[in-house]
Formats: sequence, structure tokens, C-alpha cells
Amino acid sequence: MAKISINIASGSIEKRNVVVGIDLGTTNSLVAYNESNPSKPVLVGENNNCIVPSVVYFDENNLPIVGSQAKNQIAQHPERTIFSVKRLLGKNFGDLSGKTDYLGYKIIHDDQENMVKVNVGGHYYNPIQLSSIILKELKEKAESFLNATVDKAVITVPAYFNDSQRQATKDAGKLAGLDVLRIVNEPTAASLAYGMNLTDADKTILVYDFGGGTFDVSILKLEQGVFEVIATHGDTYLGGDDIDKQIVQHWLLQNGIDLEILNKNQIQELRLFAENAKIEISNNPHIPFEKSLKFGNIELNTYIDYIILIEISAEIIAKTMHSVDLSLRDAKLQPSQIDEIVLVGGSTRFPEIYNQLSSKFPKVHINNQINPDEVVALGAAVEADILAGNRKDILLLDVTPLSLGIETAGELMDVLIPRNSKIPTRVGREYTTSVDGQINMKIAVFQGEREMVTQNRKLGEFILKNIPAMPAGFPKIEIQFALNSDGVLKVAAKELRSGIAQEVEILPANGLTDSEVERMLESGLLNAQQDINLRLEQEAVNEANQLIYTAERFLSKHGNLLSENEIFGTKQRIDALKGLLTTNNRNEILSGVEALNDYTRPFAERVMDVAVSAALKGNKIQEL
Repeated sequence: MAKISINIASGSIEKRNVVVGIDLGTTNSLVAYNESNPSKPVLVGENNNCIVPSVVYFDENNLPIVGSQAKNQIAQHPERTIFSVKRLLGKNFGDLSGKTDYLGYKIIHDDQENMVKVNVGGHYYNPIQLSSIILKELKEKAESFLNATVDKAVITVPAYFNDSQRQATKDAGKLAGLDVLRIVNEPTAASLAYGMNLTDADKTILVYDFGGGTFDVSILKLEQGVFEVIATHGDTYLGGDDIDKQIVQHWLLQNGIDLEILNKNQIQELRLFAENAKIEISNNPHIPFEKSLKFGNIELNTYIDYIILIEISAEIIAKTMHSVDLSLRDAKLQPSQIDEIVLVGGSTRFPEIYNQLSSKFPKVHINNQINPDEVVALGAAVEADILAGNRKDILLLDVTPLSLGIETAGELMDVLIPRNSKIPTRVGREYTTSVDGQINMKIAVFQGEREMVTQNRKLGEFILKNIPAMPAGFPKIEIQFALNSDGVLKVAAKELRSGIAQEVEILPANGLTDSEVERMLESGLLNAQQDINLRLEQEAVNEANQLIYTAERFLSKHGNLLSENEIFGTKQRIDALKGLLTTNNRNEILSGVEALNDYTRPFAERVMDVAVSAALKGNKIQEL
């Protein structure tokens, strides 16, 4: 174990270091640091130059441009301009069903990975890579502003983010060249920005965080400078963007126009127009918004006033208030027991939110003194200053010094407990088999910061035996890591359908000196880009191999339902994909995967139709 106040590279912090705090937002992102004299958090940038829109545009040479310049390209080049990346983190294609109508870029369906991909001109990017591009821009912005090297950061996430989304955020930071000292909940950061850790009085704080793409409400207990999130609810796909969509739908209905007759460029222009209308009305509720917008021969009347805005956003606001009620219920608290409410996120500027919270909590002070766009980044800077060792008035908990994970296909390291996680901690994740009839699974546990297990330290392994023979992908194997305050790691594996289980105990810190920890950390940082590239290549190979296996199995079981041309076309694409595996070219492999997926998808649907038809006739459905 290690104290977080110790510099992980040198063993101690002897002088003040610049460790930045980053609010990686759905709509906008900010970076802040802590000034030393007097000690206070400050945003990087001047005047209106602090906020960086979380938008990435890839130019004709596929070079990324981030921020305001990129946002200006949304309407002109929607297929090459990526926004709302945060909504994609930790998501698969099924999670986004029915939620992509207003995206101008193409999201790729991926059966094998737990994340979607974005196709930009034949190049494939996952949300981690896209987020890393934004983080790299923030890093460079901070370095230019501070005239210093910035390689350490605290990054905030919604309290409602799950383990996969938190790990994805941390991976994005690593890919951007940042040593992410800690992932901090946005409500905790907001509370730190208000200086609530400096009061002696114990408080119960409700943080209402309504951003562009995510919403969460958290109730925190503050006791002697220690924050504890006692309840949280929310939605990682609910935010001000959804109000913009409601405005667009209102205008289309008002003008008798169907969304489907508009092209991608027009949809994005209309969405941005709606965002401006929302902002103007929120700032001046007594002045209606009414402007004419032309798309060729189509002319739209975009009238909307404050009353209409309240009506069309009522369902969205009601969802947030329902989350408030659920968090109170989980915390076993009445509204009168909340001492203070903190507003976070630009969408809280909508006056109706303040009005509804005032009605629900009539005797509670609603704190909105700090710009809601800036409060999280400022709080992250406070936490960053603590982790840099510049604040001595707060006791910090022990953390695990190196990441802990298991080996997955292709010798990849899948991290379950990231470095600098507070301990004790417990994390679980589900896995499955990759071949039919697999009855044993080896669980190999590793420690380290490299993407490939061969570069990390092996702590031990065991075999989960006697898994019932089932088709590939059918078993549900839960692996749990439990790391106690003494640094003892218990690893448990259980096949959930059969109950077959096994558990071992491992000492992750055994035999590692401080210098060895330092070398492992430095190696992880120095080789971050190379490691990420290797991981992405191997993940593409894994995906291709799994698809080849599935397609060949499909042909052997259901070839009778395909024509000779369809069988030939499928085999042709399988052989082409096998050939691409030798190239080590990730984009070419993924193009081959997409080609095979697109060609065979109608066949799978046909087989499903046959199976359903058989079931309706009283026959047994054949295993697919």
C-alpha cells in the first residue's frame, strides 16, 4: 500500500507541483489548477477562453481539431465531427438503441467489445480514443497557459458512472499522456469548490448535477472534512441535449415537417439553433425566441417562449426530480434534513429547475454562487492540490499503488482495480467462454500498468473447473476482486448459471520494493502510446477471430437456409478477413469485420424468422 500524498514516481513530494483538475464534460470541458498564494483554484484560460467544447473534428487528412473550431464544423461536416463522446463511454450498441437520430457521425455495431466505435472516413475510433484527444487538448492548453509540463491530473466523472465508464475515463487520460491520480465524483468536486471541507459543522448536501449529456443527483454526508456519498441516482444519457431535441421536435411539429426529410447537415444546424434558443430564453425568460431558418425551399418558423419551453421539457425535468426522490428514499432522509443544495452543470441555468427544487425543499439554501459550468473543474483542482501534497489539513485514505487485473484473450491486461483506488474495495465483472463446450477457464492475476500481461507482474493463477458444457458466449462467469486494507487480494470466480465457484487469496504487494513500483509506473507512462496501439491491434484481431469462428459455425449449422451465392460470398469474406489478420493493420481488420458483419446480418435475421415460425407452429426452436 501507499499513501496518496507520496509522489508515485520519486517516493515523496518535496516541492509544490502543478497537478491539474479536469472536468471532462459531455458538452464542454475545463481544466483548472490551484494557485499557491493565496491558495485558491483557478481556471486555465482567460475571460471566455476557459471553456473547451467537447467536440472533435477530423479534417481531410484525418488530423483532429478540438474545441470551438471543431464545433463550428458540426453543421458543415456532421459525419466527421464527433460530439457527446461522454455519452458513449462504457456503452455498447444496444445501450444506444433509439438514441442516435441526432448524431451526424456513424456508430459501428460491435458484437464482441463492450464499447461502440465511430467510423470517420474508414478510420475507427472508440470513445476512449476520442476522449483522449479532448484530454490531450486540455493538457496542452494547461501547459501553454502555465508554461510548465503537466503530466498529472484528477479527472471528474458523474457519481452514477459505473466501473466500466470510470475505467474508460482513466484509460483515456493515460492515452493522452496523463498520470490520472484519481477519478473523482463530480458532486464531491463541486462540494470541494465551495470550500465545504473547511467547515467544522457536519452537513448533509444534495448535489443536483444537470449537464449537457448526463444527470445525477447525489446526497453527501460531510463529517470532519470527509465526504461520503450515501445515495446517488441519475442517468448517463439524460441532459440538456435532450431538451434541445424536444425543441427541435416542437419546431418540426409546428411547421409540419418530418425529421427524415432533413439531411445530416440540416439536422445538426437545427439542433445547434435549438441550443441557442434554450440558452437565450433561460437567460431572458420574458423574451420569446423567434427567428426564421431556411433549408433550401424549406423555411421554418422557430418561435418558442418560456412557457412552451417549460411544457416541452416537463418530462425531462420530471425524470430528474424523480431521481431526487429516489436518492432521498435510499438515504432514508426527508427534504427538511438536507442542509444545502448545490447546483452543477450549465443546464441548471434553466430557471424552472431552481423553481422546482425550491418548491421541493422550501427551507433549504440552494447554492449557485459559483458558475455551474466551472464548479466541477475548480473542485477537481482542489483535489489535485491535495494529491500533490500541497494540502496538509486533510487526511487521505490508503490506496493501491498498482493496477490489478486478469489476462484476457491475446494476452491483454483487463484491469479490475485501477491504481490509486481507495481500499478496501470490491469489484466484480462478468466474462464468458470463447469456444463451444469449454469446461475449464484459467484465471491469471496480474499487477502493473502495461496493456499486455507479459509486461506486468504475475501474482498467481487458478482454474475454474467443471463449467457445464455450453455454447460459446453462453456461460456467465463472474470474477470478483476484493482488496482489503492490508493489501490482501481475494479473487473469486463463479459460473452463475451452475453455481460452480472457486476462490484464492493473493498478496499483491509481496516482494515489491518502492523502486520496483516506481519502475513499473514509469514504464507504464513511457510506453503508454505504444501499449494502447498494441491493445487496439490485439482487440481488433480478437474481434476478427471471434467473428470468423461465429460465421463458420453459422454456415455449418444453417447453410441449408442460404443460397450457393450467399455461402460463397460469406466464405469469400471470411477468407479475406483471415488474410487481413496477417497485416497487423487495425483499420483494415476492422473494415473486414464490418464487411463480414454487414453481409451476414440478413442471414441471421432469416434464421431467426424461421425459428420463430417453427415455434409458433408448436415446434422446438433450434439452437442458434
